[in-house]
Amino acid sequence: MGDVALTRLVHQVSQVGLGDETSFAGGVLTVSAGEARGLLADPALAEVRLSWASPGQSVRIVKVLDAVEPRTKGPGGGGIFPGLVGPARPQGSGQTHVLRGAAVVTAGYLPRAQEGLVDLSGPVAALSPLGATHNLVVEFTPAPGAEWGLVDSALRRGSLRLAARLAEAALEAEPDQVEELASPSSPARDRQARPNGQLPRVGVVTNLQTQGTFKDVFVYGRSFASALPTLLDPGELDDGAVVSGQFGHPALKNPTFMHQNHPVVNHLRARHGQDLSFAGVVICPEPVDQANKELVSAFAARLCAAAGFDAAIVTKEGGGNADADIALKMDALSDLGIEAVGLFGEMAGIDGTGPSIVVAPERATAMVSTGNYDERITLPAVERAYGGDEFALLKAPATASLEVPTAVVYCALSPLGWGHLTTQAG
Repeated sequence: MGDVALTRLVHQVSQVGLGDETSFAGGVLTVSAGEARGLLADPALAEVRLSWASPGQSVRIVKVLDAVEPRTKGPGGGGIFPGLVGPARPQGSGQTHVLRGAAVVTAGYLPRAQEGLVDLSGPVAALSPLGATHNLVVEFTPAPGAEWGLVDSALRRGSLRLAARLAEAALEAEPDQVEELASPSSPARDRQARPNGQLPRVGVVTNLQTQGTFKDVFVYGRSFASALPTLLDPGELDDGAVVSGQFGHPALKNPTFMHQNHPVVNHLRARHGQDLSFAGVVICPEPVDQANKELVSAFAARLCAAAGFDAAIVTKEGGGNADADIALKMDALSDLGIEAVGLFGEMAGIDGTGPSIVVAPERATAMVSTGNYDERITLPAVERAYGGDEFALLKAPATASLEVPTAVVYCALSPLGWGHLTTQAG
């Protein structure tokens, strides 16, 4: 890869609590509830409530909306979450402090939000990344008469401010790890580094769900719905340039936390210089109409070709509609001679015998399953629940034993490559 562009100063969180002051020392993160409520304050919110939910506890979080990993680039957040906390200027360089093992999680009712859950113990805790993190859960009551869109915006901006503030508490602490991240290499640099044989240049094409309010994703603080494909330095993802505002298909959702820790990007970074050369990231919207899906797919393929991709791993967000976005891109890439591999969550019925993909590629053939959306799992009862008193999908108490499809477990079928599930032919 190129020269070091971004340095992650990683502080591992091992213990959490609420206290008089927000602080971080010796792995212990303490949060002032009063300060946190001040950062979340907004005319659209009548009240916010804060609770910690940690791994191993008999706790369930329902109605999970977004999750954010605490990060900052300096006092006041610096350039972190550009366009929403920091100024809307290109990021991805310098130093970024990371509180690894912690997350700010918003949970509660919003229109169009399909209910997702996280268990912090039991058999499904390992199916969500939030099952292994200390989660500062933000519950909320909307102000009387507040428009839901303003409630959504208040939660997004407030949770990002809070995440930046938590990371700021670690600015004076010695990091547990220092991770130096280089920018992707250019074709010219690859030829210069390996004149007698260039490694294949492999990049990522990441689709962002863009289907209107409550199913949108923000790039540098702006909705990405009307955008054309864009080439990003992966360090921009690390610094929160991509922020989720999408609350559909919980198992197939890519929360802000997942964009900050893009699993496919991390794997390609780790393999760079060994059996591949990491070529970069292209982000794309997921339009709702066929004509724009085809336009975006064609532009994405042309952008990958211009960036010198030999192959691309294509990811999506959402359910059946999004299968068309990934399939069209895979075929468009193949038409330009770029090998394409797609990550699909399957919808194959409870027994796994149904058609697993709503729209499949016509010419590209390399596909990886992230598991079956419809497979049923049983969750034992828990002692406490946050996010609501009821699991609305079953009209059951949120603490009760539940039999649910994998579809409701937050990020369980992550099409960004996180997770432990797949399927195989019988």
